Amino acid sequence: METVHYISSDLLSIEMINEIISQDLKLELSEEARANIVKCRVYLDDKLKSNENPIYGINTGFGSLCNVKISTENLSKLQDNLVKSHACGTGEEVPLEIVKIMLLLKIQSLSYGHSGVQLETVERLIAFYNHDILPVIYTLGSLGASGDLAPLAHLALPLIGEGEVYKDGFRQPAYKMLESMGWDLLTLKSKEGLALLNGTQFMSAYGVYILIKSTKLSYLADVIGAISLEGFDGRIEPFTDLIHLIRPHKGQVETAQRMCDILDGSEIIEQEKKHVQDPYSFRCIPQVHGASKDTIGYVKKVFKTEINSVTDNPNIFVGEDKIISGGNFHGQPLALALDFLGIALAELGSISERRTYQLISGLRDLPAFLVSDPGLNSGFMIPQYTAASIVSQNKQLATPSSIDSIVSSNGQEDHVSMGANGATKTLRIVDNLERILAIELLNASQALEFRRPLKSSDFIEMFIKSYRDEVSFVSEDRILHYDIEKSIDFLRSFQIDEEVFG
Repeated sequence: METVHYISSDLLSIEMINEIISQDLKLELSEEARANIVKCRVYLDDKLKSNENPIYGINTGFGSLCNVKISTENLSKLQDNLVKSHACGTGEEVPLEIVKIMLLLKIQSLSYGHSGVQLETVERLIAFYNHDILPVIYTLGSLGASGDLAPLAHLALPLIGEGEVYKDGFRQPAYKMLESMGWDLLTLKSKEGLALLNGTQFMSAYGVYILIKSTKLSYLADVIGAISLEGFDGRIEPFTDLIHLIRPHKGQVETAQRMCDILDGSEIIEQEKKHVQDPYSFRCIPQVHGASKDTIGYVKKVFKTEINSVTDNPNIFVGEDKIISGGNFHGQPLALALDFLGIALAELGSISERRTYQLISGLRDLPAFLVSDPGLNSGFMIPQYTAASIVSQNKQLATPSSIDSIVSSNGQEDHVSMGANGATKTLRIVDNLERILAIELLNASQALEFRRPLKSSDFIEMFIKSYRDEVSFVSEDRILHYDIEKSIDFLRSFQIDEEVFG
């Protein structure tokens, strides 16, 4: 089994990053990446020796200070000042799982040989990654345009002994970590601070993390939806392939087929039905879940392009003998994609809550609120309130961030993406979706028991048996908060097949 992932020009995918993280692979630079980094740095050093003209970000100030020329002896000081002055993050801390992905993506972007960093700088970032030394970064502060400046400044601070890190589970000053590891401070050379701070790795890392979780929850939404359908004594006909082949959206066809596979062999689905049609929240699972799947697929393509790109500024082209100031750090592609993803995930939660509502409504021979002796027992009345509250919050969070822009840097940066805000709120949406689906599972598994002695499919029976090891049938009122939390933990720990991520 492999233990190392080599940083190279080979394309990274969301699935590969999931594998790198889940299998705790260590990072090393390939010979190709090492050569590209060194060649670019040598070129930049030679260019500065032979050229006295101002080159943005290398021997000038930054942003609206781009016309201020900096003397050669102050170029390292310029980079230190840049990192320190831009470390203006605030708010909650970025989850450490996402910080680790930020490190991986920054290393990848710097490895292509268009950023001008020292080899030692990239190797130190790799050492941070491999030793689980994770900088303290804050969620608020990036406009998602000149790169994720504030978050990436906090990512870079420990290189120069500033800021704080988590090491061995303890938060500590970066200089103490360097002392304990026996590492010297790095002296940043020209362009390096800008290479570290410019880039979309904050937005990208959030997006990768959310996509990994979204893919899993999209699958679980199908499974839980199928259990709800069984509990509601729903019909199989809406999932027949004939319907979907005449409107063949990829996600719709895939969802319908998955529902049929999940329900295959169920005694409940095969029994004669008294009703001729199910509500939309059941009947339209392929159309609604499928649309969200197609959105996830689109967003994956956007992020796959981004995580295999150079997103700092200016860009150095050794072969062409050019240093060009452009705008690859602008997060607009990610901002739009994150907003789209947030809407799609909010919709999965919205339709889930509607199925929960149908299950507790006393329909189709189910007791009101899914409990014996309703009245004395309130049963599952209030979990639906909780789901409705979360669904409403997700609708509010799904308002696009990318439609806003605020001028910064004295007008030099006059249009920004706000993609960083889109990233942090989309994480809240996907975490909320997990809670909504957990509440649906709590209700659906309860409803299923009222269909006994009929059995569902082998797959669903196995799934419910595993779930019952964590959450028992509710025979009378108890504190359902604990059942909801256990249901969330069950979904988080549930392992799905690798092909679901394909």
